[in-house]
Amino acid sequence: MNNYLFDAKVWEKAWQEDPKAMANRFKKMGMDPHKSFDHKAEVFNEEVFSSAGRDRSERIISWMEGQGVDFKGLSVLDVGAASGGFTVPFIERGAKVTAVEPNVPLSELFLKNTAGAAPGQVELVREAFEHIDIAARGWLNAFDLVFVSMCPAVFDWESTEKVISCARQYCYISTSAGVQEHSLKNEVLQLLTGQETHMESSDMAYLLQLLYLKGYSYESIVTRETKSKELPLEAAVDEVMELLPLHQLDGTESVRKAVTDYLHTAYPGQQVVIRQGGRFGKVLIKLQDLNMYSRAAAKL
Repeated sequence: MNNYLFDAKVWEKAWQEDPKAMANRFKKMGMDPHKSFDHKAEVFNEEVFSSAGRDRSERIISWMEGQGVDFKGLSVLDVGAASGGFTVPFIERGAKVTAVEPNVPLSELFLKNTAGAAPGQVELVREAFEHIDIAARGWLNAFDLVFVSMCPAVFDWESTEKVISCARQYCYISTSAGVQEHSLKNEVLQLLTGQETHMESSDMAYLLQLLYLKGYSYESIVTRETKSKELPLEAAVDEVMELLPLHQLDGTESVRKAVTDYLHTAYPGQQVVIRQGGRFGKVLIKLQDLNMYSRAAAKL
């Protein structure tokens, strides 16, 4: 067997240099991930606090509780807290949360959504986690749980170690575990390139392999999550055009015309139903009590 499979340095370098890794794709496009939600913060917030959004956060939190995480009195660092989709249920369970969110519209929504918290229960830090000196802040091993859900703060092993170093007991990280599914984008890509989309890279694969090689104890799960929405034809065109640069396709007028013509033919009703989602990985790293958790034993 190739010894590179067990060489952590090889995996660290591969993740850092992989052009298909999410952070490198954003860099190539010249995108600032901390500003990418500026124009859709309100819509994102509505989705997060909808019935389906609350159900999703509850499933994830319940999975963590099933591994022994008790939020009552827990100190939590929520990195990339967005508008508070997880911070709110954390404080409802009795946790004390320090939230990090650099995006201005999302941080304003966060303050509204957490306004009912008890004094001192929530603190908002409006900085990118990557720019924070955690030693100077006193954040080294400072939090019972560090929680990072689908956040660009984790993009290579060095950034992963920075996140983990803030935790005393647990560190939760979730990220993409395969191709991002978007039914309309997939249709358009096949139209423009003649090729179907397939998995080319996975941040989750790098993360899990390095956690294994570095000797961490952890629980992990990969799930497939999907949702549907309906958009007017022109709004659907705008959404697809925004996604094409991720696949090295420029939003030229000729491309936009081809996309618009296709949608008029394929969706004559002027409304387009889009199914989106994909596979997502979740890992709960255990820094104490490294043996397998037993609910039955915990009740004794």
